[in-house]
Amino acid sequence: MSKPLSAETMAIVKATAPSLQKHGVEITSRMYERLFADPEIRFLFDMAAQASGEQPRRLAAAILAFAQNVDRLEAIKGAVERISSRHVDTQIKPEHYPAVAYALLSAISDVLGENATDEVLNAWGEAYLFLSDILIEREEALHREKEAA
Repeated sequence: MSKPLSAETMAIVKATAPSLQKHGVEITSRMYERLFADPEIRFLFDMAAQASGEQPRRLAAAILAFAQNVDRLEAIKGAVERISSRHVDTQIKPEHYPAVAYALLSAISDVLGENATDEVLNAWGEAYLFLSDILIEREEALHREKEAA
């Protein structure tokens, strides 16, 4: 597990919530465009949910919830459980997370432009790593539970 987020990182992430609320779907749509340049990753996703806009909306809502609750992670425990279960079902692996990080940070930069300062991008990079560690840990536990059953 990565180190806990600093108060400064949490403050920066929380401060981005209004921008995420306004531009979240645009950010996640751009992120998926970048991510799907890799056909192996594209294959893991429900393309009907992409085409309908459902998946970008769901992810935008999840990212916004994380930003708003970065200092109260118990508030997003249910979402973490749903996402982890979905990742296990769709064969998402720990090695996929760096590609998502790159695509997400690039999309934030593209969409927010000059508001995506180095400080904001560094905070989101740290926050993404922190959250991905939480998800990976839960997904590994779910895999172990499936094997034991």
